[in-house]
Order: sequence, then structure tokens, then C-alpha cells
Amino acid sequence: MKGALLVIGLMLVGVVGLAAWKGGWPLVYEGLKRGGQESVTLLPLLVVVFVLTGFVQVLLPRELVANWLSDEAGWKGIGVAWVAGALTPGGGPIGMPLAAALVRSGAGLGVVVTYLTSLSMLSFIRLPMEVAMYGGRLTGLRVLASLVLPPVAGLLAHALGPLLMGRT
Repeated sequence: MKGALLVIGLMLVGVVGLAAWKGGWPLVYEGLKRGGQESVTLLPLLVVVFVLTGFVQVLLPRELVANWLSDEAGWKGIGVAWVAGALTPGGGPIGMPLAAALVRSGAGLGVVVTYLTSLSMLSFIRLPMEVAMYGGRLTGLRVLASLVLPPVAGLLAHALGPLLMGRT
């Protein structure tokens, strides 16, 4: 978390410097003002999501995680994560904190990677909009091409995770 905050902080310093160089303090002020407006809009959603993830961690029984979402759950966990990721509303702002809560609750690497990949690639909640914008054929093709990828990513994470994450 500290590393991510450092990287984002450095990016912010760079962007503020670029704004100051391109437009002086008026452009810096405008960027800060718009960022503040975005914060006011998004802050309530983030607070609700973080409270929700806290309850997920507290209420999700360890036995359920062990049986359904751990590395030992195998295909069962991959399948649950696959469907849950596709059905999670709100995309990353909701799904990423939920995935972090699952990790803290003991969910397996393969399950979490499957969930995140499904969340990113499938998201059935946006299908009506995709059909309206791209048409049924292209949307159907995209969904069919994407269906296989979340479990494959999860299985790869399950196999390679212990080597890359230092888990045994």
C-alpha cells in the first residue's frame, strides 16, 4: 500500500509540475478544483464500498472461505469467482476492494485472480449497453471470446502464485 501511495504521489507531483509549466498557477488551481469536485462526487461511494468490504471480512465464515474460495476448493472456487466477477456491479471501484477483502479472508490466489479477470472482462451488467452500442453480434463474440479467460487466468495464478508470491 505504501509503495502504491508513493507511486501515485510521484505521479501527482509530475502532473502538478506539468500543469504549472504549461499554464502556470491558474491551471494548477483548475486541476485541484476539478479533483476536489470529483472527490466530493466519489467519496460517498468509496466510503460505502470500504464499509461493505469490512463487513465481508467480518461476516464471511472461515469455513465458507475454506470450502468454496480457498486454493483447495479447486474448480468450485474458480467457478464461484467466475460468476461473481461477471455479476458484480460497479466494476473496479466496487470489485477491487471486495477482492482485497477476499484476500484478507483467506481466499486463494486462483480464486481472486479469476474474480478480478471476470470482473474486468465479462461484467454482464453492462451487456445491455454493449448490445445497444456495438450490436448483438459483436457483443456476443466479445463475451464468447472472454468466457474462457478468467478461469485460465485463475488456474495460472493458482499454479504460478506460490512461486511468484513466495507462498509454499
